[in-house]
Amino acid sequence: MAEKQYNPKHIEQSVQQNWEANQTFKATTQPEKEKFYCLSMFPYPSGRLHMGHVRNYTIGDVISRYQRMQGKNVLQPMGWDAFGLPAENAAINNNSAPAKWTYANIDYMKGQLKSLGFGYDWSREVATCKSDYYRWEQWFFTRLYEKGLVYKKNSTVNWDPVDQTVLANEQVIDGRGWRSGALVEQKEIPQWFIKITDYAEELLADLEELPEWPDQVKAMQANWIGRSEGVDITFDMVEQDTPIDSITVYTTRPDTVFGVSYLAVAAQHPLAEHAAKSNPELAAFIDSCKNTKVAEAELATMDKQGYATGFSVVHPLTQESIPVWVANFVLMEYGSGAVMSVPAHDQRDWEFAHQYSLPLKQVITSVDSKNIDLSQSAFTEKGELINSDKFTGLAFEDAFDQIASELEQMGHGKRKVNYRLRDWGVSRQRYWGAPIPMLNLENGESVPVPADELPVVLPEDVIMDGVTSPIKADTEWAKTTYNGDVAYRETDTFDTFMESSWYYARYTSAMESEGMLNPQEANYWLPVDQYIGGIEHAILHLLYARFFHKLLRDEGLVTSNEPFKKLLCQGMVLADSFYSEDESGKKTWHAPADVSTEKDDKGRIVKAWLSATNEPVIHGGMTKMSKSKNNGIDPQQVIDQYGADTVRLFTMFAAPPEQTLEWVDSGVEGANRFLRRVWKLVHDHLADAAVTSLDFSSLDNAQKSLRREVHKTIEKVTDDLGRRQTFNTAIAAIMELLNHLQKAPNESTADRMVMREAVESVVLLLNPITPHICHQLWQDLGYQSPIEEAEWPKADPSALVEDEKLIIVQVNGKLRAKITVPAQASEDAVKEQAMKQPNVTQFTDGKTIRKVIVVPGKLVNIVAN
Repeated sequence: MAEKQYNPKHIEQSVQQNWEANQTFKATTQPEKEKFYCLSMFPYPSGRLHMGHVRNYTIGDVISRYQRMQGKNVLQPMGWDAFGLPAENAAINNNSAPAKWTYANIDYMKGQLKSLGFGYDWSREVATCKSDYYRWEQWFFTRLYEKGLVYKKNSTVNWDPVDQTVLANEQVIDGRGWRSGALVEQKEIPQWFIKITDYAEELLADLEELPEWPDQVKAMQANWIGRSEGVDITFDMVEQDTPIDSITVYTTRPDTVFGVSYLAVAAQHPLAEHAAKSNPELAAFIDSCKNTKVAEAELATMDKQGYATGFSVVHPLTQESIPVWVANFVLMEYGSGAVMSVPAHDQRDWEFAHQYSLPLKQVITSVDSKNIDLSQSAFTEKGELINSDKFTGLAFEDAFDQIASELEQMGHGKRKVNYRLRDWGVSRQRYWGAPIPMLNLENGESVPVPADELPVVLPEDVIMDGVTSPIKADTEWAKTTYNGDVAYRETDTFDTFMESSWYYARYTSAMESEGMLNPQEANYWLPVDQYIGGIEHAILHLLYARFFHKLLRDEGLVTSNEPFKKLLCQGMVLADSFYSEDESGKKTWHAPADVSTEKDDKGRIVKAWLSATNEPVIHGGMTKMSKSKNNGIDPQQVIDQYGADTVRLFTMFAAPPEQTLEWVDSGVEGANRFLRRVWKLVHDHLADAAVTSLDFSSLDNAQKSLRREVHKTIEKVTDDLGRRQTFNTAIAAIMELLNHLQKAPNESTADRMVMREAVESVVLLLNPITPHICHQLWQDLGYQSPIEEAEWPKADPSALVEDEKLIIVQVNGKLRAKITVPAQASEDAVKEQAMKQPNVTQFTDGKTIRKVIVVPGKLVNIVAN
């Protein structure tokens, strides 16, 4: 018999070695068997796992193990999102190469994942920085280029004029370069784009194919795609010496066209650049716009600035002359680089008009005669048209339709469906990424690298100077030939979203060396049945992955339309934070492990001090675990102290998966105590006389009741883990069952039969959550085959049938008795038995019984006065 003491460290090491030796979680294609592909978003190899990782991956592992016990062929892979800017910064700080730092972190973090007992198929491990991975990404990019889905154009980037380099948004601090401190400029350079806009309508429509995605995520994607119906309106130029004859703008509010008081164009618009040639002040203003941030959130809040071009356009419906201004809130990348401005009915236009004393023309009024004060703000609601010629009096929809038709008949308008979504810029000027597989020829053309020359391998043995990408600094690296002529490799690298947009598919064919995917393998496993990751990835990653999947489909590599069938977005992990403050108000954050606390009777922290010095500190509340607040809990320390199963159990029990989880040490200790109780229950049972059979035909009422609790728990945990994915309530149900079992008699053979079934059920129900202890206990219970091959328990319908019911008896709403009646007893029989109870007659004798209310199977309430 196994040792009596629960020793998680010994058990977990032994069980993990067993899994590895037997390749327990290695997945193979079995067409005759139902598959289940469970995937958690892969980590960036930053050095150490944090509790957010632990929560994400524990959820995935619980689901995977549960589905395996349902008899499904389960794939649960793991890999590394290994390219990116943090590796470059770390390499600079540590005087190392990004590759060396990355591979060392992968080794350490892989050990951490294994120590938590996650059932991954490590034979499918991928690291996106390995050339056998990004080779196929490069190949696929060249295929997209040949299909016309890839193009190069000038686009705006953050440019450090001192370091002469492009900066990522996170490297721009208060408008200055993080390294040089120079004011960052907005500069146009050639960049590569993929035409995601060609798939905008499909990406939007296919959200309807995802009923098992959170509504919030689908709404966020729909808003990001931003489908709108509007009209392209063309304004002819007033006859002047200009390089263009007209300006076309897109609007979703053609009903406001009679309120246009100016057009606004981007600083890079051809008309603006032409006007600047003869106007130094305008040229200076356009130059100042180089530093304008291009993020939409910043455009909405920044000061609206502009300059008149001196040119005008003709209003197509009124023939009025409308001035054209250059405005810093108009971007050339969006639409035509020009907008029609209606200050009375658009708040941004209103602010600009007030600043430059431009007229406001009200053309919409409220349908409910609400007072409108345009001196305070624009009126932006849809309403009834006024001051709009023959269209006056129309409501929005009729006005939209009739004005659009009028403009189309005049040749000055066209109905158009537009999208907020912009094509995906995949060029990055950083080093640590997959080289873009394009060649630049001396005649200015760009061509894809031939397939037989792929991969274009990124050199890993480099020195980072913190300024220039090593492949940009090394001119020899870029030199090559194309058809015998001199050519130069593209020195930009891919946006790391490229790698994370198809990794889920590569897992299905991780060893494939002859192609990007093995279609037979890919189409067996895909789509992913369950995807788990933070809601912060709701838009970019999930949208790009959906787009990439459709590209893979159209290349003939997969047959499904969507990559992820079901999505679960786990909440953040919070922990107590503590800080001290100096005289200047500067805060120093202290690790919770270094702080002692005093709590009130409700568990609230009322006093905190540094354990080493007794110096008082301030409790900063429960906040997201982060380096900045120094309140991250190292998973490894908790594993070393309590074991991986305790960490897994607490993580699943402390909160529903979508909600934030508060890390509380007492809760971790409680989870550990529970596992010790489970261990003791099983071993106490094994110390009694052995049970030779499980014959439940002659149980007494108490034994039937206990067995009913077991099968009710099986039924609930099955639903909680499988359908509802409320892991915390499943664990709570098992804990409640354990309380019943610990109080149960263990005297007769029938008692021990019921207990045997009960302890086996507890071990099986807990197995997805705490697999190490359950693996050991299953062996201790005498099973030769491992619990990983066991089936999920099924609730016995006959055990759930109740022979008797416990009924509460009240008199005038107050509890006076409890009675047990046959489950099939009639309402009259229940009333009769309730009325006979001595404590009931004490409160009803001599009184008039007004009515007797019976709630079947639960309650009798006697109303008397």
